[in-house]
Amino acid sequence: MDNWRDCKLGDLLEIKHGYAFLGEHFASAGSHIVLTPGNFLEEGGFKEKSDKAKWYNGPIPQDYVLEEGDLIVAMTEQAEGLLGSSALIPRSGIYLHNQRLGLVQIRDRKQADQHFIYYLFNSKSVRQQIRGSASGTKIRHTAPSRIADVKVSVPPLPTQRRMAGILSAYDELIENNQRRIRILEDMARSLYREWFVHFRYPGHESVPLTDSLLGQIPQGWEVKKLGDIAEDMRRNIPKGKLGEPQPYVGLEHIPRRSLALDSWEMASELGSNKLKFKKGEVLFGKIRPYFHKVSIAPFDGLCSADTIVIRARQPEHYAIVVGCVSSDEFVAHATATSNGSKMPRANWSVLKERPLAISTLTVARQFSAVVGPAIQHMQTLIFQTANLRRTRDLLLPRLLSGQVALNVMESNLEEVSP
Repeated sequence: MDNWRDCKLGDLLEIKHGYAFLGEHFASAGSHIVLTPGNFLEEGGFKEKSDKAKWYNGPIPQDYVLEEGDLIVAMTEQAEGLLGSSALIPRSGIYLHNQRLGLVQIRDRKQADQHFIYYLFNSKSVRQQIRGSASGTKIRHTAPSRIADVKVSVPPLPTQRRMAGILSAYDELIENNQRRIRILEDMARSLYREWFVHFRYPGHESVPLTDSLLGQIPQGWEVKKLGDIAEDMRRNIPKGKLGEPQPYVGLEHIPRRSLALDSWEMASELGSNKLKFKKGEVLFGKIRPYFHKVSIAPFDGLCSADTIVIRARQPEHYAIVVGCVSSDEFVAHATATSNGSKMPRANWSVLKERPLAISTLTVARQFSAVVGPAIQHMQTLIFQTANLRRTRDLLLPRLLSGQVALNVMESNLEEVSP
């Protein structure tokens, strides 16, 4: 650790406070998004789809419009573990910098690399110091002056850039996997619409249409209810200690409008009754269904009782069930038929009555032959991504403490990269 220097974050950077955007201008849609700590990941990083993100349609102070590459830090504990988390803005001109966030501005680019500072913020030592200096009982928060007092040890600029390059390579591999997952999801959704909404499946040209309760459908197809081909699996698990730790999926873990469940935790004790699910079953978040939290379970585990666990009654209909319950139209139906004003809930007893045009088993098998492997590949990518995150998170403190040789890690990266 030759030439490393001990200093405070305030020697390297300053923190700019955000703007107090008025709630009266928040909306369900718009041109700009007011960022909140809910857009941060606990381990560091940015998620564009957040339940707590708010659109803004009021006057825009240009000094608080964030640009791609800007570094921001969460200064309010909006959700557990997020205080002190940092993120790099992925796109310009869309996100607004509110008062719960700090914009990190490097004092001297010859002394500090912005990407290195991003990873420094996400190190255990820095996060602990930020959280330790926070005040407040109900909602904890920190301030720029307290962040400036955080003690750090930093290497020379060239070493900072090499460290940031190694860690960024892992992040790029993770993003590449996530991009591939999105492509597979889009393909599955598009195929479902083509085959089962527009009836443009292989060989459809030679199959005449006939009248039905849903309008014209291909000859040989039937109108059935969703409940005829899918069921709600209510495997209740009582609260209390578990025999051994098991994967647990809360509603907060299910991503919005993504079939790829890539977040979970391990539970050894349950504070309330839960449900058991099995690999391949669909987890449908029934609270506020308009959040479109519908994902495929990549393993056996436990989930919140506010989840509908959906299973196809027979294998041939599995891909059709996935396509149906994850479609925008079905989620809109679940939203329209939900009960409650403040916390609307979808109801399986209502959803199972939804009529569907069900194909012949031959077409269903053809659809599964295309979509099934895509789902399997998606789940393989989920576990690859989890391993990459785990490796990066283990590597982060060792790099920032100078415990590992950079040339060794750079060689290892060449083997990891595709």
